[in-house]
Amino acid sequence: MSVIALLAANLVALQGQALQLEQPAEPGLEAVTVHWQDRAVPFVRRADGWITIIGVDLDVETGEYAAELALRFADDRVETRTQPIEVRSKDYPTTELTVEPKYVQLSPENQERSARDSREIAAVYAELTPQAYWSEPFASPIPGVQGGRNFGHRRVFNGEPRAPHSGADLRAATGDDIRAANAGRVALAKDLFFSGNAVFIDHGLGVYTTYLHLSEILVEPGQMVGRGELIGRAGETGRVTGPHLHWGVRILDARVDPFSLLSLSSGTPQ
Repeated sequence: MSVIALLAANLVALQGQALQLEQPAEPGLEAVTVHWQDRAVPFVRRADGWITIIGVDLDVETGEYAAELALRFADDRVETRTQPIEVRSKDYPTTELTVEPKYVQLSPENQERSARDSREIAAVYAELTPQAYWSEPFASPIPGVQGGRNFGHRRVFNGEPRAPHSGADLRAATGDDIRAANAGRVALAKDLFFSGNAVFIDHGLGVYTTYLHLSEILVEPGQMVGRGELIGRAGETGRVTGPHLHWGVRILDARVDPFSLLSLSSGTPQ
């Protein structure tokens, strides 16, 4: 095994951002893998090189990180290269609220259901599909909507901090069409306690998109969907105060702003 110290100058990412990594084609190069946040993620081949996507969680500490790349060649030679990544801070709002305990304390039955949902969702995110299902840029699930609200917003109820809001809230009326942000496989499609009617799509390489609070689910687990395919209709199911779409993205379990995924280049897998 041979080692090359640095792959490129520092890449810069903000907390809560998707980041695209690229490796140019080289003679005899047969596979590329990146080790990031204790996970090994493959690159996929495209016409002029190799590509993958990683995520910087919204709560990760700022500072210098290293993504370790392993390149395997046809002659069984393996080279390891280091890609420096600088994580910079991004401010997310915090709101403190005082409410009656009944609004924040779950009954034992609902606690059990919520815990069961959490285990099922964690099992979905633990699966890393080694291929990429998409070949086009990611798109907004509501055509024409290019921004959302509340990603990273943290609420403190009666002095008790809650997990930051892990998706973007998109304005939508009940019954509005919700479409897949890109091609993928439906990993979960069911009613969940907090999320209501929910669809989780596995796009491969550890990239998942989620669509929550739907009034209708129009797909089934295991179904393959295309970019822009109708997967449900907006609603207000679950623990919400009005109709909208909660659109989330997880990349290797990192919570990232879904609109940062839209800003990545279109040079996707072939």
